[in-house]
Amino acid sequence: MLDAMSLDQLRTFIAAADEGSFSAAGRKLRRAQSVVSQTLANLELQVGFTLFDRSGRYPKLTEAGKALLTNARVVISSMDAFKAKARTLEEGLEPELAVAVDVMYPIAALTAAVGEFHEAFPAMPLHLYVEALGAVMQPVLDGRCRIGITGQVPEVPADCASDYLLSVQMVTVAAPSHPLAKQAGAVARTDAANHMQLVLTDRSTLTDGRTFGVLASQTWRLADLGAKHAFLRAGLGWGNMPLPMVEDDLSRGTLVRIELEPYSVTGTWLSMYAIHRKDTPPGPAGRWFVEKLKQR
Repeated sequence: MLDAMSLDQLRTFIAAADEGSFSAAGRKLRRAQSVVSQTLANLELQVGFTLFDRSGRYPKLTEAGKALLTNARVVISSMDAFKAKARTLEEGLEPELAVAVDVMYPIAALTAAVGEFHEAFPAMPLHLYVEALGAVMQPVLDGRCRIGITGQVPEVPADCASDYLLSVQMVTVAAPSHPLAKQAGAVARTDAANHMQLVLTDRSTLTDGRTFGVLASQTWRLADLGAKHAFLRAGLGWGNMPLPMVEDDLSRGTLVRIELEPYSVTGTWLSMYAIHRKDTPPGPAGRWFVEKLKQR
């Protein structure tokens, strides 16, 4: 009986455990709930015991189910790695490369890497999508981009792999006419919270309910970092920006650096990573591009 066990059954088992219900697992796998229920029932018949307690409103893993779940993940992960390796060996050089890049990534480093990419692969189309927060991760998960360059999502999904690239220094800034810029010394966080904060927002749903460096009760949320930059220079609020993007403003005095206390967010470093789905890793050109970004 155990020899007849399939990878499809294990994927269904993992999906049901992760999603918390058979109906949710069906939506994730794009199958009817009845198909999910039958697949799991057949798996339980093969292993000889129940994997889910169905007595409540939602199915819960039994102790035996919990014990097997880790092994199921290992099996699926190993098979995905095997198929991904075989796919990259078969396909050779990819026909094109699509990359989603976080707006926080230093544009000078990105431009230099893209220029070298064009010299190394002159005939290969390169599609770059500049996004923020979860909108960098989403096209990778959807399969629209082979690589994502991100630093805004606090955790990488289990079905994705990540590779550290570099860290970007973040600073808190405002226009010289802004009240916070006129305060001498460090600014109390309670004072900063009383002024409009300009915040980068997410075009995806991956970070719903989460905030990143938000202190103020009043915020303007902007999906474009360039617009946030312009609003800051116009004195419409204060906010956090990547240092490379505002260095010229700080040197010219069109923006002023604000030190916050205590536990200042000023001077923190944002780690940037290259991410990809484990089942569709980048090919030779994609790996070359990631290595160039590392060198920056």
